[in-house]
Amino acid sequence: MPQATPRSSLQGARPSVFLLAGAFVTGMFLFAHGGCGGDECQDAAGCREDKGPPASNTEWVCEDKRCEQHSVQVPPPDSGTDAGMPDSGMPDSGMPDAGTPDAGPTTVSVQVLAFNDFHGQLEAPAGQILTGVAPDGGPVRVNAGGVTYFARHIAALRATNPNTVVVAAGDLIGASPLLSGLFHDEPTVEAMNLIGLDLVAVGNHEFDEGSTELLRMQSGGCHPVDGCLDGDGFPGAQFKFLAANVATGVDRTLFPRYDVREFEGVKVAFIGMTLEDTPESVIPTGVAGLTFKDEVQTVNALVPELRRQGVEAIIVVVHQGGIPTSGSLVNECKGAGADGLISGAIVGLAKGLNDAVDVIVSGHTHQAYNCVIDGKVVTSASSMGQLVTDIDLTLSKATGDVVEARANNVIVTRDVQEVGAVKELVTKYQELVTPRANRVIGWVSQTLRTQTDSAGQSTLGFVIADSHLEATKPANLGGAQVAFMNPGGMRANIAQGEVTYGEAFTTQPFGNSLVTLTLTGAQIEQLLERQWRPSGATLMLLPSAGFTYAFSASAPIGSRVDPASIRINGVPVSLTAEYRVTANNYLASGGDGFPVFAEGTNRLGGAVDSDALEAYLKAHSSMASPLPAPALNRITLLP
Repeated sequence: MPQATPRSSLQGARPSVFLLAGAFVTGMFLFAHGGCGGDECQDAAGCREDKGPPASNTEWVCEDKRCEQHSVQVPPPDSGTDAGMPDSGMPDSGMPDAGTPDAGPTTVSVQVLAFNDFHGQLEAPAGQILTGVAPDGGPVRVNAGGVTYFARHIAALRATNPNTVVVAAGDLIGASPLLSGLFHDEPTVEAMNLIGLDLVAVGNHEFDEGSTELLRMQSGGCHPVDGCLDGDGFPGAQFKFLAANVATGVDRTLFPRYDVREFEGVKVAFIGMTLEDTPESVIPTGVAGLTFKDEVQTVNALVPELRRQGVEAIIVVVHQGGIPTSGSLVNECKGAGADGLISGAIVGLAKGLNDAVDVIVSGHTHQAYNCVIDGKVVTSASSMGQLVTDIDLTLSKATGDVVEARANNVIVTRDVQEVGAVKELVTKYQELVTPRANRVIGWVSQTLRTQTDSAGQSTLGFVIADSHLEATKPANLGGAQVAFMNPGGMRANIAQGEVTYGEAFTTQPFGNSLVTLTLTGAQIEQLLERQWRPSGATLMLLPSAGFTYAFSASAPIGSRVDPASIRINGVPVSLTAEYRVTANNYLASGGDGFPVFAEGTNRLGGAVDSDALEAYLKAHSSMASPLPAPALNRITLLP
């Protein structure tokens, strides 16, 4: 397989290069498309769309409403983009090679636009994307995401190459905000139809409502229980779901295993897969009758079949991912793995795949990275529609091979013109969701707050943890004995008085599913000790009722918890015994720096966290008897 080279990018450069690039970063890569009318322009992306790609080593700039080409300072190959680029011995211009004189008529240019973990995020999400380091050493961030802006960026990128395929690496739907989730994610499917998504690999959250519901997403039709809540039917996805490793029987899969597209006589195969561990992250009924096969074995078995069809260019779109170093830029590949590159399951997967695979579009971990692993370009575009990965392939017309592959993570900025048809769709559902969001689901006697006391306890955190425990306590739902909530998962207080569905959903907007797993008493102690970090940071977990312990703030980090003080319902925890512990799927995968959760065994997926909170409030409160705020007495702070 020819050497694959990720596209150089000022966003992906080290801070020194970023500072050299200066303010031009925004104009170069944060596409801002408003279109050009006649000889006038509004932004750089409009120039690129209307006038085509600029000359080599230049980029379009809109100055005084006119499109001008300015030279670009490109970091040299050894500038440290940390994208894992093999050394070819040849200079890298940092610009797409498609259409340059040396490409000639013997090659064809194909553009793949990729994203992952959209999770029904139609409205602009919270949070920002890191773009670099300011002169004072502080982070530089930019607002990103929102489907109306996402649509514009996709359209602007698509306009640069007629041979474009738009793909998504799973969790397009599921664990969605109220605007999409209330309507069983039909709004997201309809939005993606408007945007022109072509293919999506099935992710684990696509199974949140079961395989039958997922098949409805493809074929259309109203929900069997709720009907079509928007009143005008549901046409289904105009794009294809792919699931090569999700089997319904011998030699049968839930969705097609791959899709082959032809560009100017050259074939490109897209293999779609979800992670093998999907049954561990959803409720059992969601995957009943399905078998999730090994990702590497599945792809490698397909390679001979594709080659018999004359396919040499193979792209794997998989809902599995990696972990970069905290603070990495979107086009870097830094991490705790081999050679200082990213770690995580995607690394072993990439190394295990047949060398016939050229590109791996990944997801699941909600991270951004741009790597080359074992000669394969490996990318991920964060989550919630905040990035789009622009992958440019140069294919040989003679052999069908990938001559070159370059990738660039493009930030979905909000300084662009929204796409009207998509905005109308969002507005429609915003109007429909309002009365449902105002539905009262419970009452609280005083405001439940995210704010913590000196021991790290909060009333809202305790109520949420209690709701998670109650939802997973029955033996058939996990047999949980304790639940832990992370403070970062709570986004807003719940005010005194009646609690609306919209208010509760805003408190937990991530749509995380609950996971119950087994930890030993010793692992629970390790979990608690991990709350205090060598860096000086502290992140206190919120335990459910019945779980108590004491810690000393003055003791050394790693030895602050008194093991004898850890109790469940008053009974001391044995370090050698096993306990059933519930956490949301973010924590359960080792999120927030708690790797002990990832060591848990016998994992069982459960309800969505917001549904668990609603059920708890309904069961324990009424207008006449509102839920009291829990006492802050589960964690004892010692000198």
